[in-house]
Amino acid sequence: MGDTGGSGEVRRPVFAAERRQRIIELVRVNGAVSLRELAQAVRSSEVTVRRDLRALEAEGLLNRHHGGATLPGELSREPTHSQKSQVASIEKSVIADLAASLVEDGDAIVVGPGTTTQEFARRLSRNTELAVVTNSLLVAQALAGSPRVEVVLTGGTLRGSIHALVGSAAERSLAGLRVRRAFISGNGLSAERGLSTPNLQVASVDRALAAAAEEVVVLADHTKIGIDTMVQTVATEQIDHLVTDDGAPRDVLDELTGRGVRLHVARLG
Repeated sequence: MGDTGGSGEVRRPVFAAERRQRIIELVRVNGAVSLRELAQAVRSSEVTVRRDLRALEAEGLLNRHHGGATLPGELSREPTHSQKSQVASIEKSVIADLAASLVEDGDAIVVGPGTTTQEFARRLSRNTELAVVTNSLLVAQALAGSPRVEVVLTGGTLRGSIHALVGSAAERSLAGLRVRRAFISGNGLSAERGLSTPNLQVASVDRALAAAAEEVVVLADHTKIGIDTMVQTVATEQIDHLVTDDGAPRDVLDELTGRGVRLHVARLG
């Protein structure tokens, strides 16, 4: 209580150091974290956190991106399914609810791999005469008990980390298809590059999924918005709909809207 302004000056760098350490820990655990999420976690303004990110990037401790940060090398690191399932689970649930409203009885759709698309698939059991083509074992499993939904698995080589089939066989099985909509996810979505993923094989199948559909619907929670990873899968101009949550950075959403993407924002509260 007796500390003066002078001692406050001494404490300030200590607090900054603690805040920056917390930022590094958050990015390390989640792989990619949005600016808004970091600001909320360390209870500071986005201006302050942006300054922290610049300092940490200068030290080589993380990579700064528009709307967030990743660890060095994160552009090419692919999180496992279990790692991704721990991030933004509530947001993924409300996104899945909203995305399911874009599916009508009698539709034929393709669904890509991911924890959000798995949640989405669980909501499709109430539909009738629905045909779902997927390269995700988890999506297929979510629909296995739905007698009114026809599930078609692609061929391919199993990529165990994400429980999905990839490779030339998966791409060939999608080549002749034409469905109403593709519901796909990814590891990052920016206005400049569109949807991206760290892995070349996963990216190739995602592109094939998108090419099979009249419209592309991207499911991405706020931790992925404004983030770029190594391999572009679907350019912004090819994305018709984005289903996200209200934690997504508004400036990035505005840019996406300006490029013709139709927004569907799920409310958490």
